[in-house]
Amino acid sequence: MRKLALFIAAVSSMGLSAAEPQLKNTGLYYRLFAPLTFYHNVASSQFNIISNDSDEVSQAIDQALMHVYLKRPELVKVTESEQEEAGSLRQDIIETPVMQEVEMVEQAAPMPETPEAAPVEVVIEKPNFWKYKGDANLQFMQNYVSDNWYKGGESNQAAVGSVTLEANYDNKSKWKWDNKLEMKLGFQTSPSDTVHKFKTNEDLIRYTGKVGLQAANRWYYTLQMLAYTQFYHGLKSNNTKVFSDFMSPFNLSVGLGMDYKVQALANKLTGTINMSPLAVNYRYVDRADLAASFGVKTPDHSHSLTDFGSQITASLTWQVNDVLSWKTRIYGFSSYHRSEVEWENTFTLRVSKYISANLFLFPRFDDANNRDENLGYWQFKEYSSLGFSYNF
Repeated sequence: MRKLALFIAAVSSMGLSAAEPQLKNTGLYYRLFAPLTFYHNVASSQFNIISNDSDEVSQAIDQALMHVYLKRPELVKVTESEQEEAGSLRQDIIETPVMQEVEMVEQAAPMPETPEAAPVEVVIEKPNFWKYKGDANLQFMQNYVSDNWYKGGESNQAAVGSVTLEANYDNKSKWKWDNKLEMKLGFQTSPSDTVHKFKTNEDLIRYTGKVGLQAANRWYYTLQMLAYTQFYHGLKSNNTKVFSDFMSPFNLSVGLGMDYKVQALANKLTGTINMSPLAVNYRYVDRADLAASFGVKTPDHSHSLTDFGSQITASLTWQVNDVLSWKTRIYGFSSYHRSEVEWENTFTLRVSKYISANLFLFPRFDDANNRDENLGYWQFKEYSSLGFSYNF
């Protein structure tokens, strides 16, 4: 409505101005295009019988504005009194025109060249799921071996060196593959032995491998393989008989079961416990004269013994404090014909970064061997040592 009324007033005023070409632009039309304002003179002129304004254009605009005031008062945005309070235009702005200085140049400066980005070689590395570690020791000791120890030996002073290597795979998802190789070899001298200048007091080559598929948080379905033999032949003092040798015996054990990952005592006690209800144990003795000592019969020169049964293996490490640790290994196998249990315990007292003291305790039960009058099927080995150690 406002627009229509103002449009009619504008057309009428333009018609009048066209009729009087000598009329100059005196600012009468600004009320048509400015925000709609309530002007006092518009209302007062409508109540006068005789108009004081002789200008027909101004009268037409007043009538159009009055029509809007009466029909659409909500369209009025401001009053004339509010405009006066806001103030008028600054005189200096009206009198002084605003000039904008423009600097002219013959040719615009070229745009700076953007340097091309140097090619970047992106190297994508595959995640490495393998972890490697190991330790080496050279120890000097006093050694105690029971008379019926299945590999022979004698209580004395000696030295032993050991190396343990581990390569473990874990893809942090489902699969893991643990590999551990242990090698120990030690020699001893005994003044009472007039036959041998050196004899072995510690001799072991042992590999432990486990392939596991995660079943739960710390449980894995596992296939475990354990194989071990020795480097050199085992002797006793003043005796020319060989009691054990390389591949005499050789033990291979394969078990299918579950593996549990141990994390206890604020992660100070760590390791694994493997339980294999389905296991097979294979024992081979290369030297026929030693077969009977390890429960192997040699008909048709087979030199081997195969048993089916159950197996349990535990390998744990307890870091008691910064200087004292305990490593233990438990192995047990049972079949319808025989039972075998090994329990290795190593207590390590770290004196410095490269020097440590060890106490080794090893009880063993094997009813496949000959029964001893005093200890029965039990065997025992112990030594304490002081020497050099290095972890990597």
